[in-house]
Amino acid sequence: MRTGSSQAEQPARRGLIRLPPAFFIAEEFTGALARLGLTSPNAIFAFDSGRDLAKPSIERFRQRMVFELKPAGSEHPVKVFLKRYDRPPVLRQLRNWLCHRTRRSFARIEHETAEQLAAAGINTPRTIAWGEQRGCLFERRSFLMTEEIPNSQSLERRLPACFTGPPTSGNLRARREFIHRLASFIQRFHETGYRHRDLYLSHIFCSENSAFSLIDLARASRPILQRRFQVKDLAALHYSAPAQHVSRTDRLRFYLAYAGRPGLLSCDKVFLRTILRKAGRMARHNVKHGIRVPYRER
Repeated sequence: MRTGSSQAEQPARRGLIRLPPAFFIAEEFTGALARLGLTSPNAIFAFDSGRDLAKPSIERFRQRMVFELKPAGSEHPVKVFLKRYDRPPVLRQLRNWLCHRTRRSFARIEHETAEQLAAAGINTPRTIAWGEQRGCLFERRSFLMTEEIPNSQSLERRLPACFTGPPTSGNLRARREFIHRLASFIQRFHETGYRHRDLYLSHIFCSENSAFSLIDLARASRPILQRRFQVKDLAALHYSAPAQHVSRTDRLRFYLAYAGRPGLLSCDKVFLRTILRKAGRMARHNVKHGIRVPYRER
């Protein structure tokens, strides 16, 4: 069984208008960006009025910030996220081109990935603006500005109440339904040929109407080694699901719904062992660096 709720709540994507030489913007945000002087890549990279979202794990050439804009025709401002890629190392660019099998800037790749997934019915953040500056061959810098997914939170921050409340028959039924819909969403995402490559619960958002969305698509691609990165995605989901709220039975139900089978076949057992080994390697690495391991915390 598949649900169309995620697709139904995907907002209509409007085209972006181009401001020379390489600055693309959603029309209803042109006035708001102009009032801040953000009408060129140079201005975007000089902007420092947002709240910095720096993390120790983020590479130095990547910058993130959040601020608000009021689009034309709206009474309320919206939260927007700005990613800036400033002088990416040549080797990182080459790796990015090889991974995506195209010569594109970091920002353009993420924008195009989000648009392709949205066209396939997978909710993704909507691009407000993006732009790039290139040298003769390599990217000098690029940026991507996206709109906050409305009325949504990450599953890392908040699981539905049925996972944390008392184990009543209603809660258990709601939990099974949620797991089935999440598995269907991930299955449909993988059917596009894409692999997220960073598919933790922090990157899956759920709206008040239980529509799922994927964020942080900088690494998402259609890899040649589909199986390898399918394992990585499912291991990341398993790893980030907290043991105190998500039981082994819940995890098995998720996999069966994802695989579309009523019970495990021998090939599923082999595949699940591969996923568990991958999660174990992730856990050992993170324990060495003092990083928490949610699926082992009780």
